[in-house]
Amino acid sequence: MNYNWNSAIFFDLSPEGGVTYTQTLLTGLKWTILTALCAWAIGFSVGLVIGVLRTLPSKTANLVGTVYVELFRNVPLLVQMFLWYFVLPEVLPTATGDWLEQLPYAPFYTGVLCLGLFTASRVAEQVRAGIQALPRGQRMAGTPMGFTTAQTYRYVLLPNADRIILPPLTSEFLSNLKNTSVMLTIGVVELTAAARSMQEFSFQVFEAFTAATVLYIIINLAVVALATLLERFIAIPGQR
Repeated sequence: MNYNWNSAIFFDLSPEGGVTYTQTLLTGLKWTILTALCAWAIGFSVGLVIGVLRTLPSKTANLVGTVYVELFRNVPLLVQMFLWYFVLPEVLPTATGDWLEQLPYAPFYTGVLCLGLFTASRVAEQVRAGIQALPRGQRMAGTPMGFTTAQTYRYVLLPNADRIILPPLTSEFLSNLKNTSVMLTIGVVELTAAARSMQEFSFQVFEAFTAATVLYIIINLAVVALATLLERFIAIPGQR
C-alpha cells in the first residue's frame, strides 16, 4: 500500500467557511462534548427514576420501569434516532410537527432527547442492580428511624448504591459519549461528522479519522481519570 501521509492538511483551509481542518475537528469535538453532557443529564435523571421504580414493592411501578427499559434498550439507537427525527413530526398534529421541524438546531435537540432516553434505559439497569446488591438490612434500616420509602431511598439506599455503580456508570457515560456519533445521520456535525467532512473535501481519509480517533481517546481517558478521582473521593474510609 502506497500512501503519503500529509500532516499539513490540518492547517489547510476548509471550503466550508474559511477555517482550517483543525478548527473543523475541534468544533466537532465541542458539539460531541456538549451533546454527551446534555444527553447524560437526561439519561442519568430519567434512569435514576426508572431504576428506583424497578426496585419498589409496587407491581405497577415495576411494570412501568420494566416496559420503559425493554422498549428503549431493545430497539437499536439508529432506528430510534430516525423515529424521533423523521417519523415523530409526521405523526404529531400538523402545527406541532411543523414547529418541531422549524425549531433552530432541531437535529441537536432531537438527537439529545433520543440519546438521553436511550441512555436512561441502560442507567436504570445499573441503578436497579446497585440497589439490589445492597444487604437487605440497609432497606430495613429506615424503618426504626421512621423514614418513609422515599426517605429510605434518599438517605440510605441511593447513597450506598451510588458507590457500587460508579464504575459501570463511567462505562455508560463513555458509551453515551461514543454514541453521539450516530447523530451525524440526522445532520449534527459532531466529531465523527467533522472528520467525515474533512475526508470528503480533502480526500485525506487516514489523516481525518486518525485525528478523530486520537481526540476520542483523549476525551475518554480524561473521563476515566475524573471518574477514578471521584470514586476515591466518595469511598467510605477504611473500605479501600
